[in-house]
Amino acid sequence: MKKKAKESRIVNTDQVLTCDLNNYNTLFGGVLMKKLDTCATLSARRFSRVKECVTASTDSIDFLCPIHQTDSVCIESCVSYTGKTSMEIFCKVIAEDMINGNRRIAATAFLTFVALDENKQPVEVPEVIAETEEEKFLYQTGKERAEVRKVRRKKSKELAGIITLEKPWDY
Repeated sequence: MKKKAKESRIVNTDQVLTCDLNNYNTLFGGVLMKKLDTCATLSARRFSRVKECVTASTDSIDFLCPIHQTDSVCIESCVSYTGKTSMEIFCKVIAEDMINGNRRIAATAFLTFVALDENKQPVEVPEVIAETEEEKFLYQTGKERAEVRKVRRKKSKELAGIITLEKPWDY
């Protein structure tokens, strides 16, 4: 089965509140990360049409420019590449200065989700049909990112087998 990438598109625009700001008066990275995960989850669920999708990894978040309180934050997410049971979600963050209307790409991110059935087991997901130039570029470069994820996951498992579970105050 195949599905168009645009069928998974989620667009969420929000304002920046004072409680969202760090000591530099810009949006906290963690606040943006939560917004990204929320949008990406909805894209994954919309694409796979299952009740539950879980975040397998946050592959990258690149903060390209600061987001200020005078900005709105628009996150667009969609499925950009799929494996058998996993979905790569691409997110772009557009900041818009609400005073002068200037828009800029503030961040980009790739997250990976797995669709689960009612028994919490992975289920197959549709293949992506890329239509726009942006979607085609993301799809064509997706296999390479998937290979990098596999290597990184293997190395993370190796590291998890080496690092200690001891409490730092016990040694």
